[in-house]
Amino acid sequence: MLKNYIGVLMLNEQEDNIKSLTKSRPIASIPIGGRYRIIDFVLSNMVNSGIHNISIFTNTKSRSLVDHVGSGKPWDLDRKINGLFLFNLSSERAQARDIDIISNNMEYFYRTKQDYVIIASSYMLCNMDYNEAAKYFEESGSDITIIYKKTNIGKKEFINSNTLYINDENKVLSIGKNIGAEDKLNISTEMFIMKKTTLISIVNKCIQTGDHNSIKAAIYNSVSKLNVNAYEFTGYLQCVNSIKNYFKISMDMLNTKITKELFHSKGLIYTKSKDEAPTKYFNGSKVNNSLISNGCILKGKIDKSIISRRVTVHAGAEIKNCIIFQNCEIKKGCKLTNVIIDKNTIIRENTVLEGDEEFPVVIEKKFRT
Repeated sequence: MLKNYIGVLMLNEQEDNIKSLTKSRPIASIPIGGRYRIIDFVLSNMVNSGIHNISIFTNTKSRSLVDHVGSGKPWDLDRKINGLFLFNLSSERAQARDIDIISNNMEYFYRTKQDYVIIASSYMLCNMDYNEAAKYFEESGSDITIIYKKTNIGKKEFINSNTLYINDENKVLSIGKNIGAEDKLNISTEMFIMKKTTLISIVNKCIQTGDHNSIKAAIYNSVSKLNVNAYEFTGYLQCVNSIKNYFKISMDMLNTKITKELFHSKGLIYTKSKDEAPTKYFNGSKVNNSLISNGCILKGKIDKSIISRRVTVHAGAEIKNCIIFQNCEIKKGCKLTNVIIDKNTIIRENTVLEGDEEFPVVIEKKFRT
């Protein structure tokens, strides 16, 4: 177990292609799977691997994130020693570099007793045991280990993700970006393992020279200067950096094999619990291959969809390949196909919305059709 490791979550994630879901929240707190948030996966991975000192560095729209993670109790991180730490900038400094956030809170790293660090993003969804990667890092004697995933469909998936070019000894030679030109690629999971002293040295060098806005860029720039190797992750992985990818991984969760791997393979995925009444299915309702959360009232037809808490679907409504966030109401006669509906939205009677699997229709938060 990784008791000698700190978990560091950097939430300066690329939001350009998912802005319709991140106007009032970071990617980390986007609902997924009906009752989870995206950050739940990486938090649970770290806790299941034995890491109990976890810090979250964020610089924008953190209200929903703070409300969700709270004291860290769902992940057993509400502790007197170690636990969950949240570092956030005030609104007037929201555009500061994440290097500055770390530098301004360097005392946290100096005071912690752990010797190693695992840095990760939230939007790389997987169920991973970090123990194996950490063992590989320690035995290899490298300065930094980057976890990566091989893909044979790079032209379709992981677009704009960073890629690794490695040699036969797993040494990282250079860093690129997936522009959709090749299928076979080594995709960086944006998970880095290193000694705490190495992280402190990289941050101090960036502040001293003024180079780089993000710790991720600083680490990638160190490839030519430090001994950086790569560790392959072979499980299911998706990057939630676009509406298309978010919709895909959500629909993937309707696949029993993928669901078992994502939520059970290397440990359970934990989330903030809410006490709700069971969902009520009325006569005439029909539900097929869907994830239904508690607290719903269902009178219509639902097929291959994900329904969050406290959603009402009236009689005569038909929902197919949709993702409905909590507190939404779908009124009589609505026909929705390939649609994502954000929280607290009412879809009026007889509304017809149809998107494409590649480009689903997104209805933003608190919208009234």
